[in-house]
Amino acid sequence: MTPRRGRLVVVATPIGNLGDLSPRAMDALRVADVIACEDTRRTRRLLSATGISAPRLMAVHGENERERVEAIVSILAKGHCVALVSDAGSPGVSDPGRVVVAAVAEAGYLVEVVPGPSAVVTALSASGLPAERFVFEGFLPRKGPERRARLAAIAADERTTVAYEAPSRVAATLSDLRDACGPGRLAVVARELTKLHEELWRGSLDEAVRWAGETKPRGEFVVVIAGRPTSERPAIDDDAIIAALADARAAGASTRAAASEVAAALEVPRNRVYKLAVRPT
Repeated sequence: MTPRRGRLVVVATPIGNLGDLSPRAMDALRVADVIACEDTRRTRRLLSATGISAPRLMAVHGENERERVEAIVSILAKGHCVALVSDAGSPGVSDPGRVVVAAVAEAGYLVEVVPGPSAVVTALSASGLPAERFVFEGFLPRKGPERRARLAAIAADERTTVAYEAPSRVAATLSDLRDACGPGRLAVVARELTKLHEELWRGSLDEAVRWAGETKPRGEFVVVIAGRPTSERPAIDDDAIIAALADARAAGASTRAAASEVAAALEVPRNRVYKLAVRPT
């Protein structure tokens, strides 16, 4: 008899409303031999609320994901099925999971996905902003040159941008977005999506800053920012270019490659970027 082939099933779980757990997702969790989850307590509550008998749960989070890869591959080698979940939404999208998926695929095992709830797609669908082409930024860097460079890139991008933010930082992020993109740029701020106190606020970034100052932010936030109008080309200052160059070099790019990469990302002339790249500090 041919040995049973192990497989990893990546399962999206509700971002708030338990009713969003699909029948297929429930089946995948029910038949899994092991569930690799970000927080075992949270996953156990989900299983209990949906009437699923909990199999073995394995904690796989941001701090131990690489260490867990060997154990997961060993389970698959025995022909077992491992379901991979995060606390909410789709594993690997601003959540742990990417390292496990890459390692399992590299080891030659089957990776299946049970799609489902996603805060990115939910906010984008509700925003009313163009979504034919969009970019997901996840959580922006908290400070420093990298944050300035990412804000400058958002300001220059003609695509709609989606970003996550914590309640303690959403007011500061909206203020920084206003300064980078201009006060009139449209935005939608989504809070507690699919939950009891779901809220969608719409307006300009200038109005968003005032709204955040008058509101006590609570819950998880998704910010959707309109792309740069094609007629608008914001000025990119030297500091933003230098910060972006530093990030590219830190990632291993040569001076020439970094200059090309930053010029394309910020839509500024390459010769200007290259002059800054070779300028003595």
